Amino acid sequence: MTRCVLVVDDEPDIRAVARLSLERVGGLRVIEASSGMEALDIVAASQPDAVLLDVMMPRVDGPTTYALLQADPRTRDIPVLLLTARADATQRERWLAEGVRGVLAKPFDPMELPRLVSESLGWGP
Repeated sequence: MTRCVLVVDDEPDIRAVARLSLERVGGLRVIEASSGMEALDIVAASQPDAVLLDVMMPRVDGPTTYALLQADPRTRDIPVLLLTARADATQRERWLAEGVRGVLAKPFDPMELPRLVSESLGWGP
């Protein structure tokens, strides 16, 4: 069974590169959301295997979206990875302590993204 990852980013180019990377290099199925609110609806309906969530988005940012996912019994067990261009070690540690499964840096290497996602989630080769 092919695993499914929801990629959430307000930048269409980032979503497109992540989709190509995860699908073609990683062999994963990808669905997309352009906002935190859209992601909440998609996660509840689709139950993806994981969420790759941008930190900085307008209106509802990644950490807020993560908190809302955690508050919903239907979505709290779906692992979330944060994707960020800016995060210091203190922020990363705080997010990991709150239950985020990993914090990945932007920009990312499309050839490495599937490996980083799989390693962070413990999915193995």
